[in-house]
Amino acid sequence: MPVKKSTAPADVDAFLIALAHPQDVVIQQLRAVIRAADPRIAEDIKWNAPSFHIEGRHFATMQLRKSDSVLLVLHLGAGKRALPKGAIADPVGLLTWLGADRATLTFAGPGDVEARGDALQAVVRQWVAHV
Repeated sequence: MPVKKSTAPADVDAFLIALAHPQDVVIQQLRAVIRAADPRIAEDIKWNAPSFHIEGRHFATMQLRKSDSVLLVLHLGAGKRALPKGAIADPVGLLTWLGADRATLTFAGPGDVEARGDALQAVVRQWVAHV
């Protein structure tokens, strides 16, 4: 099966412009914070939302179904794997764990991203070590 070629950030920009999501400022802030966590992070569109990967291995995807918030899903890709117990330090309690292989974070507005951006980057750096 051929591997889907990742779209460039410009394609993600075009997708988001066409989407005109009411939380566009939050989406843009999250994109910047996540990409700044590691220079290897790239993005494309997966599940009709921005998705982040390193060398084609996806680890985070936004969920844009709600108009009043943005959900970020951290995952370990398509294969079912579990993170080792205690692998992700989350001292400020950002993560809502949905299983041993995925967690979510909700951002309700631009101030939310600003206040929790450093903690999010710390979690992303830990997460990508397991992807």
